[in-house]
Amino acid sequence: MNASRESLAQAGEQPMLVIDKLVKTYVMGATRVHALRGVSLQIRRNEYVAIMGPSGSGKSTLMNMIGCLDTPTSGSYLLEGQAVSEMSDRQLAQVRNKRIGFVFQTFNLLARATVLSNVELPLVYGSVPRIQRRKRAMEAIAMVGLADRSSHQPNELSGGQRQRVAIARALVGHPSIILADEPTGNLDSATGEEIMRIFDRLHASGQTIVLVTHEDHIAAHALRVIRLRDGMIERDESRSAPRHD
Repeated sequence: MNASRESLAQAGEQPMLVIDKLVKTYVMGATRVHALRGVSLQIRRNEYVAIMGPSGSGKSTLMNMIGCLDTPTSGSYLLEGQAVSEMSDRQLAQVRNKRIGFVFQTFNLLARATVLSNVELPLVYGSVPRIQRRKRAMEAIAMVGLADRSSHQPNELSGGQRQRVAIARALVGHPSIILADEPTGNLDSATGEEIMRIFDRLHASGQTIVLVTHEDHIAAHALRVIRLRDGMIERDESRSAPRHD
């Protein structure tokens, strides 16, 4: 049992997510690609986890499973005590909209929409009334330091500012967990560190964060690092403090 599971058991806390013997096999013609080969892990509330591994290790597939963007070939996934495999398409859409905040390497912003419109989009899909969603969107934008850019469009922002918008959009629904896939991959080193400091502050405020990265200095911000190789967990290490200034 690793340190994370020991502390979980000692605290008697229900884990936020439980993945057990997860397998994902892609069939492409006569070829079968084994992306995940029986992965088991637990993540508790307010953990800060980095998933690492070389290309083809299964880290993006695992992220897609956690984010309910893909379904496993076999195995089980419980999210806040609920079996994901038993959810309908509508329930899965609600989970992705309200309980999981996504941050992608390519930002995925609407080019012709303002910062405010981009950030409030998940609330539009969630049928939140206009006045309430505008208030929540402005609060999220202020949290990432862009209150004075709310009326700008993405092409008027730097790469770092666009990623801040993406983080605000992930936060606006008050999600249970934030999933970040290579969140600094399109940014220079200094800007990447600025973005990681935002994640650090979010974690300090109680947010659960899982990020995929291939860079050790980015993973060093997390308190737990899960390393995958060939679709299996090679190492799962926790530490009491992040390795950064």
